[in-house]
Amino acid sequence: MSGRFITLEGIDGAGKSSHVEWLVEFLRGRGHQVVSTREPGGTPLGEKLREWLLAEPMHLETETLLMFAARREHLAQVILPALARGEWVVCDRFTDATHAYQGGGRGLDRHKLAQLEQWVHGDCQPDLTLLFDVPCAVARSRIALANRHLDRFEQEQAQFHERVRLAYLDRAAAHAQRFRVIDGEQPLEVIRLQLEQLLLAAGA
Repeated sequence: MSGRFITLEGIDGAGKSSHVEWLVEFLRGRGHQVVSTREPGGTPLGEKLREWLLAEPMHLETETLLMFAARREHLAQVILPALARGEWVVCDRFTDATHAYQGGGRGLDRHKLAQLEQWVHGDCQPDLTLLFDVPCAVARSRIALANRHLDRFEQEQAQFHERVRLAYLDRAAAHAQRFRVIDGEQPLEVIRLQLEQLLLAAGA
């Protein structure tokens, strides 16, 4: 069986991370070997870069280059070897997040992002990207209810998160062949049923 690369995307508070474990267990229940990972992170070096990225103020281009540096290591050490073994990879965020956050949210030139994307992973794209979408007000209220320390992206103003959300939706429209937009306000059982159907359609 050939491997598949599944990514989960969405603004902070959209609910995507709450589905990762379920998704992995569903695929394992279907007989697949599954690697569950995240970005930024996924490797020892990537996790160190994650700590800086989520906590330390830095220039936008530095931030973007560190995201792609962590991603290159992640691809070389985890994602590409797993796919070559025929395993499924489930990743919490990938390059679409960089387009949304550093591009849409912070305003980095899209041409620069496209060049970095091509350089770092070329034609290696997710087979399926699940975009969990909720209004920004809903996402912010969920984060507030969680009552935890916020990273520097979560601390951004509402306008930033609205730009990120719109960038995600633009990206989904531009790459409709691999994106599936999930209404994150639906009941959990409804979302899980949709995810099951999408994974089965992807070959699970």
